[in-house]
Amino acid sequence: MEAARALLGKIVAHTDAHGTTAGRIVETEAYLGAGDLAAHSARGETPRTKVIFGPPGHAYVYLIYGMYDCLNIVVEPEGVAGCVLVRALEPTDGIDEMKRRRGIEKLEELANGPGKLTRAMGITLRHSGADLTRGPITVHPPEREAEFAIAVSRRIGITKSADLPLRFYMKGNRFVSRG
Repeated sequence: MEAARALLGKIVAHTDAHGTTAGRIVETEAYLGAGDLAAHSARGETPRTKVIFGPPGHAYVYLIYGMYDCLNIVVEPEGVAGCVLVRALEPTDGIDEMKRRRGIEKLEELANGPGKLTRAMGITLRHSGADLTRGPITVHPPEREAEFAIAVSRRIGITKSADLPLRFYMKGNRFVSRG
């Protein structure tokens, strides 16, 4: 849970052949592992979830609804499952490329959901397992820290362990998802 809060305000950047896209994390959800029935790792390690049990600081990317990639950050020590879903970003760099990839102009809608942000940034399943400290995707502190209040709610779009207050977001931020 602490990692989900700590990631708020950090920058996610992705560099590829189209340049660099980046955004400030404004919304996250924690997935706790074995005791959390909504977590992919709840049933233990499988070929799909192996990365979640690996070292922290790596990407776990999965596909939902057969069409949306979701970016998670592994946050627990190796051998212990736990990750944080990056739910929404405030775009900061490569905005024209994000608009092209999403086919929309409205800045607030470019990355205000987990599938929207991966599409805007060009993050796909091929990035699962990537080391987020070395690129092509990185997570790092912003140049200037900004103060913000953190709001907490239940996670969005799940049915198992749905009552757990594990969604964290910047209170009043216009880039947070509407879920």
